[in-house]
Amino acid sequence: MRFLVYLLAFGAFVVSLALTTMLKRVALSTGLIDVPNERSSHSVPVPRGGGLAIVISSVAAMGLLAGLGEIPIPLALALCGGGVAVAAVGFLDDRGSLSPGKRLLVHFAAAAWATAWVGHASELRVGVEVIRLGVAGYAISAIGIVWFLNIFNFMDGIDGIAASEAIFICGAAVLLSGHSGGGDIATAAAAIGAATVGFIVWNWPPARIFMGDVGSGYLGFVIAVLALADDARNPSALWTWLILAGVFVVDSTITLIGRMLRRQQITVAHRTHAYQHLARKAGHATVTTWVAVVNVVWLLPCALFSTVRPAYAFLLALLALCPLGVSAIVAGAGQPEAARRGHAGGVS
Repeated sequence: MRFLVYLLAFGAFVVSLALTTMLKRVALSTGLIDVPNERSSHSVPVPRGGGLAIVISSVAAMGLLAGLGEIPIPLALALCGGGVAVAAVGFLDDRGSLSPGKRLLVHFAAAAWATAWVGHASELRVGVEVIRLGVAGYAISAIGIVWFLNIFNFMDGIDGIAASEAIFICGAAVLLSGHSGGGDIATAAAAIGAATVGFIVWNWPPARIFMGDVGSGYLGFVIAVLALADDARNPSALWTWLILAGVFVVDSTITLIGRMLRRQQITVAHRTHAYQHLARKAGHATVTTWVAVVNVVWLLPCALFSTVRPAYAFLLALLALCPLGVSAIVAGAGQPEAARRGHAGGVS
């Protein structure tokens, strides 16, 4: 990447760091505090809404990069326009709970906006076969974006985990761009990742501020749009991005299935993700660190190989995610807390 890109990414980091510091003070003075309850994974009141710093700094950086010709205008409009809409509804939800219907309406509108600018997933490569999705690709793309941004929201339940995941995925996108040829995607990812680094300084365990829905929804959205933009050019890219986001995808999906099988309301906050069960035993810092280790040691090499050998991308995705699925089930993804306590104590 060019020196200018690195310079603006560094600027996004500095602005995000400064804004997070300021937002922490504003949240304390205005009462924007996350007070612990029976569904919380923290035990002391913590300011929230710090993800706004990521939104402001990364959108500003991407706007400048687009103006200077480093990012295509359609990609910048998809990321910034839809991202700001998702962040806005997240901010309103942080201030006072919104109904799931209203949030989803904005999420789907933002997803439709993104697909209008960067295109939809028209093809999907499975081994040597390329499946043409046709018109169904529009619906699949929009649903995929909404699904992933909500996954990021679901997984933002312990200190540092969502921010570190976003940093990993964005950093991996920069590293893998040399093989995939997605220089514009790498440029946007650098700005988003750098802004998130500025935030995680305050969010690493023990967190002194939470990102809130304003940040988690935004990060999930922009990462999903980057994946879509990459897949619109390369029908095997979807598997690479799925590998990179494997921990979040697997834990959330298995937890959701478990809650649905138990006929539990899936829109109600809970503490039944695998990472939440583990955090109660080992602590936030340990679980967040181990997720980062799994990302770097296991998922990144699988993603790299899927980029170099696209014919094997689908099989590599299965190889990468299956062990995570087994681990999530063993850790209790989707199981009620009482059931996990009983299992740990030998109660049948």
